[in-house]
Amino acid sequence: MKQERIDANSLELNEKVVSIKRVTKVVKGGRNMRFTALVVVGDGNGHVGAGLGKATEIPEAIRKGKEDAAKNLITVALDDNESITHDFTGKFGGASVLLKKAPEGTGVIAGGPARAVIEMAGIKNIRTKSLGSNNKQNVVLATIAGLRQIKTPEEVSRLRGKSIEDILG
Repeated sequence: MKQERIDANSLELNEKVVSIKRVTKVVKGGRNMRFTALVVVGDGNGHVGAGLGKATEIPEAIRKGKEDAAKNLITVALDDNESITHDFTGKFGGASVLLKKAPEGTGVIAGGPARAVIEMAGIKNIRTKSLGSNNKQNVVLATIAGLRQIKTPEEVSRLRGKSIEDILG
């Protein structure tokens, strides 16, 4: 699957900080404190990305995380009731996130890190279950990996050489 570049400057991106961790490095003169920020950005219309920023100050770490996330934007295939087109399990490291299609009126049923990604992508109806590791960074990246793999019925029909009616049943 080819990955097209999305111009982050043309999109109105919102950001959500998933986690801020204080990281300490012990050196000869004492301890060096640094901060790591995991940030998810999205336009609420099918584009989402996640990034990691590291700096000595929290606002600087968040800014770097936002820049990193804007470089790693993906496009999510949504159906007519603002859900995903089919069920899928995204995997990254030890984390797996099950993404299930949901009918209109279901809302977003998701845990913390996965919810941040789904809300930034603009998905309104979905059920998710985080399986395996509950490391926030891995859960966010597993959710994005799952959303990246979701295909529209048009893409599937083109790949299989069948009509859309044959795919949808």
